[in-house]
Amino acid sequence: MKIFCSPVDLTHVDTVVYHLQDGPALSLKIEGIEEYLDFELERGHFCDTSDIDGTLHFFPKGNA
Repeated sequence: MKIFCSPVDLTHVDTVVYHLQDGPALSLKIEGIEEYLDFELERGHFCDTSDIDGTLHFFPKGNA
């Protein structure tokens, strides 16, 4: 288990897709809410495709 994780760079991210349990996903445009997002405290896995399509996928622990 990792205690420290590298911070998530939101520079190129336009949309965060939060994959919920049992399959549904919540898509959020982050314009204007960047300061409210704190992924360092979240436990799970990230799939950062922001350089390709501006999307960051987050899979909370148990969904990845």
